[in-house]
Amino acid sequence: MNGKLTLVSASAGFGKTTLIGDWIAGCGRPAAWLSLDKGDNDANRFLVHFVAALQTIEDSFGRSSVNALQSQQPPSTETILTMLLNEISAHPHKFVFVLDDYHQIDAEWLGDSIAFLLDHLPAQMHLVIATRENPQLPLGRLRARGHLSELREADLRFTPGEAAAFLDQAMGLSLTADETNALETRTEGWIAGLQLAALSMKGHKDIPSFIREFAGDNRYIMDYLVEEVLQRQSESIRSFLLRTSILDRLHGPLCDAVAGQEEGNARLELLERGNFFVVPLDDKRRWYRYHHLFAEVLHMHLKADHPDQVAMLHLRASVWYEQNGMAADAIRHSLAAEDYVRTADLVEQAIPSLRRNRDEIAMLGWIQALPVELIRFRPVLCVWYAGALLAGGRLEAVEDRLRDAERWLLALADQNGRQQALSAGMIVLDEEEFRRLPGLITVYRAGLALVLGNVQAVQQYARKALELVPEEDGLPRGAATALLGLASWRSGDLEEARRMFAEGLTRVKQAGAVSDAINGANAIAVICMAQGRLREAMRTYERGLQLAVEHGDPNLRGTADIYVGMSEIYRELNDLRAAERHLLKSKEQGAHAGFPQFRYRWCISMSRLREAQGDLNGALDLLLEAENLFASDFFLDVRPTAALKTRLRILQGRLGGALDWVRDQGLSVQDDLCYAREFEHVTLARVLLAQNKIDHADRSLRDALELLGRLLQEAEAGGRIGSMIEIQVVQAIAHHMQGDTPAALRQLERSLTLAEPEGYVRTFVDEGQPMANLLEIAANQGIAPAYARRLLAALGRVDTLREPRTKPFKKLLLEPLSERERDVLRFLATDLSGPDIARELIISLNTLRTHTKNIYDKLEANSRREAVRRAIELGLL
Repeated sequence: MNGKLTLVSASAGFGKTTLIGDWIAGCGRPAAWLSLDKGDNDANRFLVHFVAALQTIEDSFGRSSVNALQSQQPPSTETILTMLLNEISAHPHKFVFVLDDYHQIDAEWLGDSIAFLLDHLPAQMHLVIATRENPQLPLGRLRARGHLSELREADLRFTPGEAAAFLDQAMGLSLTADETNALETRTEGWIAGLQLAALSMKGHKDIPSFIREFAGDNRYIMDYLVEEVLQRQSESIRSFLLRTSILDRLHGPLCDAVAGQEEGNARLELLERGNFFVVPLDDKRRWYRYHHLFAEVLHMHLKADHPDQVAMLHLRASVWYEQNGMAADAIRHSLAAEDYVRTADLVEQAIPSLRRNRDEIAMLGWIQALPVELIRFRPVLCVWYAGALLAGGRLEAVEDRLRDAERWLLALADQNGRQQALSAGMIVLDEEEFRRLPGLITVYRAGLALVLGNVQAVQQYARKALELVPEEDGLPRGAATALLGLASWRSGDLEEARRMFAEGLTRVKQAGAVSDAINGANAIAVICMAQGRLREAMRTYERGLQLAVEHGDPNLRGTADIYVGMSEIYRELNDLRAAERHLLKSKEQGAHAGFPQFRYRWCISMSRLREAQGDLNGALDLLLEAENLFASDFFLDVRPTAALKTRLRILQGRLGGALDWVRDQGLSVQDDLCYAREFEHVTLARVLLAQNKIDHADRSLRDALELLGRLLQEAEAGGRIGSMIEIQVVQAIAHHMQGDTPAALRQLERSLTLAEPEGYVRTFVDEGQPMANLLEIAANQGIAPAYARRLLAALGRVDTLREPRTKPFKKLLLEPLSERERDVLRFLATDLSGPDIARELIISLNTLRTHTKNIYDKLEANSRREAVRRAIELGLL
């Protein structure tokens, strides 16, 4: 266990699992064990099983990861592994993790994920892989670095002496040396072959003849031996083996229910003792599984010999799982039995649990496996199917499913409607859910109308929903209220939108829907930002994070979106480090902690950050990535990707592409204005100004100023101070281009007056040199001088910042600072920690401490803060 990985690779039946089990028993370390199967090709399922195995070492491992994997948009495998690696690195003890039957996974992502895991594996964990095939891993690199230990078929193959000991001691056969050697030669040391041969020989009268006739390749030997084993067992054992082969996990009572026999626990223990390829899955011997090879052969024989029993056996398993509260397994076996009516019943009964866990993905998978005609007779299932489709952005069939449900509700309006509906085939299992349908249908129609952009229909349906939904049913009432807020948002009435959203947020919070409440906090914060209230937006985001912490899960769904929103505020405040830190934090949490548009919004925010950092090409690449991720949802996309790309093209001097965008969008300065397209129309004004710089045509400048004037009136009427600040900034630049400096300063002063209380920076700084020129004039004329100087500093105009010294330093430096000490001093004036400064300067921490001590001595300072203050007084900063 000196390296990171032990690889045990050999063909089927070479005793890999047994060997590793014995080794673990004597290695002195606890071990987690994960036996893989074909179902683990699904990344989400693999990660759930991976976390469950880790929790046998420490039950706190991966709790946030499990919640993440149950979300509507689970995170990437790499994100989950990063979260787990962080937890493992903090674990105080070393342990072993076994991935058994690794060959079952043929998905390309697994090799990449395990390579990533090995690259970052903490010393606390040693990985063991058992496989029939060479894994797609960088084995050469691992060997060269001393991280790999290997056991191959040649190492595992029984020698004649080992084969003799196995047949004699483990299998209870007394064979001659010649017979043992012959059998070992025929099986080439294949342990499973020896074991199956030994089972077949028990009770066989002519052993030499049996060994002579024992031939063929492994596949045919396996088939022959399994038939021999099965034929030599009692009828009850043979029946037990075949019938329970449909199960991926074996448990005594479950086996009793499926096989129609008794004493399932005793049979499993007997099979384990008799080396019947039964693998225990827990220390208490409650759950087992068949060796995959053995299970496959058993199942093949079951289908060949008793094809009429397969569905019945799956149905028995489904019933047992249902009775024991394991809905997912009950539904899976019901689907395998092709009993679609039962499956529909089970899914409908699971709706309350699915709703609490927001497990729309599982619901969609199950319902979509059912015939549509079956669903149409179940109004409750129809409505929740529609809701799951809507939440997943699959809009095509939403209205059809709502109409299917509504058809039954309309039939019930007649006096004898209930009886007639039941006679016509309507099925309702949950009367409480059925009574909620009128309100839910109306809420979903409001949501569908919102995604389709029909604000009037949203308001109509949402108000109707509030009439239909009882006061005590907080979640749908809160949803309807929030939808009214979203409709007001699309209309540009931000104050009404904020008020309605706050009311809806209160209701969903009271209903216990914490993720929905966090999503509501996101919306309110975005509205506050549009209103120019950056501080209130930040407080709203912080309250959302606090809500998740109080709920016991800081990675709750919606928190990743909050970090993206906070990064937007930090970017505007020109704290680019904090902005990037929050974006990386949101990415670390992953898409599972965000709502459907999280990845899209993350790319947009990172693009704007890259633009602020001067990386225009990187910003454009991120916008191209965002375009591929976009799908309409409930939130208004006020900054379309195409408009953002156009602004970047203007900065890159690619006016042709910007003009193409104007033509493609059909934009004109005569357009009717609305909030939904405000950002695009401001972008149009910027295109016109860029065009004027090239052709010097007065018309484009006049058109831009006319459009900006109309936009300002609309924004002011809607209380959109954030928009007003940007529009007035662009107006100021346009007037300055026109040669009308007084008009430019008037607009700039208005913009500064609105922006200064909230600390806006990037809205001004992003305008570059034209804004720097205007700010210098404004500062010299006494227009918001302190704020103007701060903005000029952000623009790199430090000469305008130097104030007259009112309190000179007591004495000149006796010894000047070296150039390296000046570098360190500049970083001491930031909020970076010592290790961060050392990394930035590419020096050791000890070297940094030496420079810092010298600075303190030369400045006669006793602390970092005092050193910075004295440096400012001396004009060194």
